[in-house]
Amino acid sequence: MTLKQLATSNSSFYPQLLRYLNDRIKEFEAIPSDRRTDLAKVASYVRERLAKSEPAKLTFICTHNSRRSHLSQIWAQVAAQCYGLVGVETFSGGTEATAFNPRAVAAMQRCGLRIVADDPTAPNPHYKVYTSDSASPQICFSKAYGAPPNPREGFCAVMTCSQADDACPVVMGCDLRMPIRYEDPKVADDTEFETQRYDERSAQICGEMLYMMSLV
Repeated sequence: MTLKQLATSNSSFYPQLLRYLNDRIKEFEAIPSDRRTDLAKVASYVRERLAKSEPAKLTFICTHNSRRSHLSQIWAQVAAQCYGLVGVETFSGGTEATAFNPRAVAAMQRCGLRIVADDPTAPNPHYKVYTSDSASPQICFSKAYGAPPNPREGFCAVMTCSQADDACPVVMGCDLRMPIRYEDPKVADDTEFETQRYDERSAQICGEMLYMMSLV
């Protein structure tokens, strides 16, 4: 799908966001074959649910629900919107709740998303994530993976970090448990490489979520 096609089907997307998505689509061939295989399994789950006119619910899980799981939740929903997939619902959670890390929030803003916190000084702010001024926002905040509004049954659990993957060998209520691990950008916190590392992880996750939804 080209930028022109994206712009035609998602004319309300912010222009910077459209450009960013198109750049990630151009990088599909760089996704390793083993990761493509894992992403295709999640895509098959989504396809099967939608074919039955049932919602395809994806819960992305990492330890603290602060970085990788939020990046995955947001980009998966944006990707579904890009490809016109009605019925895809994305969530995120952790083995414990902390807060959506401001560094990850900033990385998403640099991609062209508009993100607004209800109370930036709160211990665990609720963020509204917009792809356009006319679209309904995603509401993102840190929570345990089994806490509301996350589904308790009939969903695919995508394990985005090794610690959560190892700590949760069984995710109760899920139809499919799929490890798709990402390196934690936290390793670069408070270093000169912080922005670069967060941008790299956001780009990787965005590209892989777009690829996954393109298979549906």
